[in-house]
Amino acid sequence: MAYESEACMARGKRAKHLEEEINRILPVKIRQELLRAIPSYENLQEIRLRTGCPMCIQYENQEFFLNIKGTLTTSYEDGMIIEEEIINEILEYVCNYSVYAYDKELRQGYITIQGGHRVGVAGTTVVEGDRIVKMKHISFMNIRISHEVVGCARNMIPYVTKEGELCNTLLISPPRCGKTTMLRDLIRIFSKGEGLKRGYTVGVVDERSELAASYMGVPQNDLGPRTDVLDCCPKSDGMMMMIRSMAPQVIAVDEIGGSRDVDAIKYATNCGCTLFATVHGTSMEDVRSRPLIGSLIDMHIFKRYILLSGGKNLGKIETIYDDMGNCLGG
Repeated sequence: MAYESEACMARGKRAKHLEEEINRILPVKIRQELLRAIPSYENLQEIRLRTGCPMCIQYENQEFFLNIKGTLTTSYEDGMIIEEEIINEILEYVCNYSVYAYDKELRQGYITIQGGHRVGVAGTTVVEGDRIVKMKHISFMNIRISHEVVGCARNMIPYVTKEGELCNTLLISPPRCGKTTMLRDLIRIFSKGEGLKRGYTVGVVDERSELAASYMGVPQNDLGPRTDVLDCCPKSDGMMMMIRSMAPQVIAVDEIGGSRDVDAIKYATNCGCTLFATVHGTSMEDVRSRPLIGSLIDMHIFKRYILLSGGKNLGKIETIYDDMGNCLGG
């Protein structure tokens, strides 16, 4: 009972902080209508704003439009139209009234704000040679709400360990089906040694600031006391850097795929590091059909493959395979 009470208090505290963090960057008009429509932001996943189009939100894994009456609707004709001034006002809040100071982040297409929430932007890019030097006329925004689901990966633990040793593990799911959330919790569990004989030193290469959700270099998500983070660093470079400088026992990366990622994974595993990674995919067959990832499967680099469900069962473990293709659970 005491544990449940503490967990309830922790959820309430997180919900309050979440509301404060999101409201801080929203104009009063939108904030008021959103609060009328959604009493709690705990199940709010995305806020999409497009100049001249209705405001769209992802809430409880469903798409809605917010209307001027402060209610949610599935009809875009009834949605609140977003004007250019609203986008500009949010951008000022996100950039702390100094858009110029965030020029580098804008060129990358997103800014991470306090709480680890990511504000994606799109508009007109200015290109010199093969390099984007500026983003202007920003007319589209996607505010992705960062959520921690503490404990969601506990069911994986018996499968990612074998006879006391950690197994290189690849989480597979379609986009927005919980693989990043699961990986984040897996990092936390092994860093803390939760339910294990001991904790492990974990090196996180957080190329898109989604795992640690660092703000000013400080992780906003709980990744455990033995975790080091390289923020906004390409996965291929970051894995090499982590091994050379921080000597991790485990390396965690999100959304592998490129040829340099594959080379770095081979290097990391040859150095004795255990790898936790994710990849987009709908099935083992889908992932195996890609030459680069397929080569890792053929080499038996990963010892566990965990497929996550989409649809209404976001984050649910569908099937677990070993490197020989044997089904271990699900």
